[in-house]
Amino acid sequence: METDLAFAHELADIADSISMKHYRSAGLVVQTKPDMTPVSEADRSVERALRKKIAAERPGDSVVGEEFGDEGAAPRRWILDPIDGTKSYVRGLPVFGTLIALERDGDLVLGLASAPALGGRRWWATRGGGAFADGRPIRVSAVSRLEDAHVLYAGMRTWKEAGIRDRLLSLIDRAWRSRGLGDFWMHMLVAEGAAEIALEMEVNLWDLASVKVVIEEAGGRFTDLDGRPTPSGGSSLSTNGLLHDVVLSIMSGETG
Repeated sequence: METDLAFAHELADIADSISMKHYRSAGLVVQTKPDMTPVSEADRSVERALRKKIAAERPGDSVVGEEFGDEGAAPRRWILDPIDGTKSYVRGLPVFGTLIALERDGDLVLGLASAPALGGRRWWATRGGGAFADGRPIRVSAVSRLEDAHVLYAGMRTWKEAGIRDRLLSLIDRAWRSRGLGDFWMHMLVAEGAAEIALEMEVNLWDLASVKVVIEEAGGRFTDLDGRPTPSGGSSLSTNGLLHDVVLSIMSGETG
């Protein structure tokens, strides 16, 4: 795994250089995709560059990415989100990052998140190798009471559209503190122990594959809101593990 992790860092270095080149640029071209979400020329440039690097140095591997879909069907697959947090990126907010994961025979074995505008912060993990932030080991918190927990969540509109905003508010009302952050960063804060719960709706494989590995290697638990341990469920819940079941219960409507 050391070779694959070093390669993932090389990919992240390439991504960071491209995304920062366009960051807050007056000439940044932004378009709207069919699902009405924004995509910038930086998103596409990053993914093209990463695919080119993988094709050159890992020609036997397959790739799936947010902008250009699936390529190949090998047992080893790189999962790419060139810019997670595009809405923040195009508005000049620093909360965006490139997410890179490696899947081997259907199992996620490596995850990395690189946030160049957040002081160049970077998180990574490999299966059995632990989780790290900027080279230092990280671990989820030991908070065991919801009343002492810090809850992070993505924007309210998606919860309203899903018809479960009242459940989210019930969770927030019981917690010690809450903040609306969204995207990869809130999950990394759970992995670091700065928060205990992070949850969101309307997410995809490339948004969550790397997150899952980091959270689990930091000692936490990751599922969708139905409790399935998958990054492909369309929703996500990261916790320190101790609070996972109570959150699932609240969000399912079993308790309020």
